[in-house]
Amino acid sequence: MARTDAPLDAIRKPPPSQDEEARLRELGYQPVLARRMDGFGNFAISFSVISVLSGCMTLYGFGLGTGGPSVMLWGWAGVGLFVLCVGLALAEVTSAYPTSGALYYMADRLGGRRWGWYTGWLNLLGLLGAIAGIDYGAALFTGAFLNLQWGFVPTPGSTFLIFLAILLLHAGLNLFGVRLVSVLNSVSVWWHLIGVAVIVGALAFVPDRHQSVDFVFTTFVNDTGWANPFYVAAIGLLLAQYTFSGYDASAHLSEETSNASVTAAKGIVRSIWVSWLAGFALLAGLTFAIQDYAGTQNSATGVPPAQIFMDALGSGGAAALLLVVIVAQLFCGNAEVAAASRMVFAFSRDNALPGSALWRKVSGSTQTPVPAVWLAVGVAALLAVPSLYSATAYGAVTAINVIGITPAYAIPIYLRLRAGKRFVPGPWSLGRWSGPIGWIAVVWVAFVTVLFCLPQKSPVNVDTMNYAVIALAVVLILASVWWYVARRSYGTPTAYGTAREEAEIAEGII
Repeated sequence: MARTDAPLDAIRKPPPSQDEEARLRELGYQPVLARRMDGFGNFAISFSVISVLSGCMTLYGFGLGTGGPSVMLWGWAGVGLFVLCVGLALAEVTSAYPTSGALYYMADRLGGRRWGWYTGWLNLLGLLGAIAGIDYGAALFTGAFLNLQWGFVPTPGSTFLIFLAILLLHAGLNLFGVRLVSVLNSVSVWWHLIGVAVIVGALAFVPDRHQSVDFVFTTFVNDTGWANPFYVAAIGLLLAQYTFSGYDASAHLSEETSNASVTAAKGIVRSIWVSWLAGFALLAGLTFAIQDYAGTQNSATGVPPAQIFMDALGSGGAAALLLVVIVAQLFCGNAEVAAASRMVFAFSRDNALPGSALWRKVSGSTQTPVPAVWLAVGVAALLAVPSLYSATAYGAVTAINVIGITPAYAIPIYLRLRAGKRFVPGPWSLGRWSGPIGWIAVVWVAFVTVLFCLPQKSPVNVDTMNYAVIALAVVLILASVWWYVARRSYGTPTAYGTAREEAEIAEGII
């Protein structure tokens, strides 16, 4: 099934029919996944992966010391605008190529096999790092909840055990099939929106004292050790940029979505702007309700938002709101496992991973890529092992997510811009705005990619080093080495229908 011909060979006008199975065959793949997800479900998976109740809450403590309230609030507003540009540009390319491979498949078709190869490895690194970051964050909040309720004192070891239990839960839920995943994601949307409203409402009306508007929007705090305030503010953007990631989930689930050429593109864009509004309200609500800044930073729970809840609402109210957050984080991690496993499945389908013949297998009963699910959670568990030895490891995991997945967003956008009029968009298009929005997206991604390779704490030592750049280098080196092993077998197909291709697809059914 390897494709060795020139780039852009498949850039042609999609058929007017909205028959997505026919479109998938035209792109080279025989449908083997169940197309049981509607437009709302597709939006819901990206919204669940972005999860403002996961990203904003787990990195809130990081934001308190890296720029403080002003950087968190203004940074969220600014980063959200640029990320919306990235999402719009990516949605346009997704409409033209609605496959589970998503970013790497787009890059392969628009730029050639090597572009697709490296995009795929970056995307995979980001997705697996996201599972680790999300579920470890849920473990931290679970430990904080247990601390409030029963005086449990979280340790790195106990937190890691909770993390493993959460990974197993998400693996089990994903093995039941995409219909359950879709239902859970739909519930997740309302849980997040109502949860944000409940948290912001409780923090607005219950406490007797609130911080001033001036405090929330102008206070700058620097606990990083770096003297340059612009550098610190730039590093503080990690909170927003980390949260605004994972919206490619809509693209990865496109082979399981009805009318994916339109609904997957809409799902990407809608998930970003809804999260943008909800996240700003959540960050503002938390910051206005801070009673003791230093006490919040040094909370015995290990989770600053939990301290805000406790100071503002008492232990009972804090425990209730923590449960809202934890359930939201569980929804988020479950959605990320679904997205990452589809990436593993698709990349293996094109023979890009060691052991591809195993990872591309699909259950005949649930039409779910079972081995891919287990690989995704297994690698995520390994990525979080350093948390047993270093207090800064969680920040490194989140940086790995950002440094892997963010460049992967920009590559197909850049290649689409380079293709110019040779690129024929799908049913969902930006029209004359495609060029300006696309270049804004590419420049922004280039900026944040460099930014998040930089050290976040000073002085730089073993505990404070930003390991994201090492993870990025290791993945690129491994991808380069493996390229010389697998380059003859790797490739996206030109069109489905040959006897050989049918036999290879049949081998992937278990």
